[in-house]
Formats: sequence, structure tokens, C-alpha cells
Amino acid sequence: MPIVLDQIKTLRELYKATISRAADKPRYPANGALLGRVSLFQGDITKLQLDSIVNAANRSLLGGGGVDGAIHSAAGPKLKAECRTLGGCDTGDSKITKGHNLPSQHIIHTVGPIYSDPDEDAPLLASCYRTSLELALKNSLRHIAFPSISTGIYGYPIKDATHIALNEVRVFLDKGEPSKLDRVVFVVWSDADKLVYE
Repeated sequence: MPIVLDQIKTLRELYKATISRAADKPRYPANGALLGRVSLFQGDITKLQLDSIVNAANRSLLGGGGVDGAIHSAAGPKLKAECRTLGGCDTGDSKITKGHNLPSQHIIHTVGPIYSDPDEDAPLLASCYRTSLELALKNSLRHIAFPSISTGIYGYPIKDATHIALNEVRVFLDKGEPSKLDRVVFVVWSDADKLVYE
């Protein structure tokens, strides 16, 4: 059964339910307008019925393990066939396909860095979020759901990766034109990752 946008709580709803709380030392000034445009969801990203979900892909875009494998499996063989036409993807970049058998209309594939040097890897990870958001906007998509990119088998520390993800989305949403993007959903699987995002 697909999960529709109305079933995904916004930050405003999570704060009201005291499930989440504001940071003690926020990096940015409070902006109440954003509380209804950002969500945290724990569950299976392949079940979300949104305009787009993001796939934490490898450079070939032809499937792999973790989130990438789950998305390819749920989307079916037509996804791999479409990905073959894209010629792979560089680390830090993003490409878009149809959702095929997924309830999501589109998949934005982004290639995160394999963690080794934070000084080199942080800009690449930030670029994954930024280029994915730009692709969503370019394709007139209203919602996008992100997994925690590079934190699985690529080994990026979850706390550092989460700060990068939240920073890139905040900067993007603070710009004028991206107000066309109605909702950004951060999707986590484990309780431990959920606590970091909260």
C-alpha cells in the first residue's frame, strides 16, 4: 500500500506532537514557513507516492546494495534498461528517470562519495543534495524524498552526513524560486538514524 504525502508528518506536526524538538543552538534563524515543507519519515522509501524519491546510487546507475538495490528491485527491470541509456553518473552529480513500478513518479539517482577524506568528501556529498534538488525544480516536481546518502556501505558518518543534508536543504529552501518545491522528506530506516535527524 503506497504512502501518500498527507500521511507523512511535517516538522510542524512533529514539533506539536513533541516527537521532535528544536536544536539548542540552531545554525539558522527560525523560519516557521519551512516547518510545513520539511518532513522526517521512518520507513521504506520505495513505498512513498511522491513526485520523486532519491536513489543513493553507484556510478554505473545499474543497481547495487542497500537503498539502491531496494529501489531497483521495487521499480522493476525497466528501470535498469532506462539507466543503461544514461551513461553512468559522476560522484556528486544526479540524473533522473521515471519511477516505473514504484508509486513515485520519478527517481533522482545521485552518487555519493565513498568516505575517506572529509575535506574532499563533504563537498561531493553536499553536491548530491544540491543537484538532486535542482533536478527536481528543473522537472517541475513538487516533492522529493532523500535517503541518508553515503551512510550505508559507503561509510560516511551519519552525524556529519546529516548536517550536510540539512544544511543543503535549508540553503536551497531559503532561496526565492525553490518555493515551488512543496515538500522535502528525509527518509531513515533505523531508530539510530532517526535519532540523529531528530
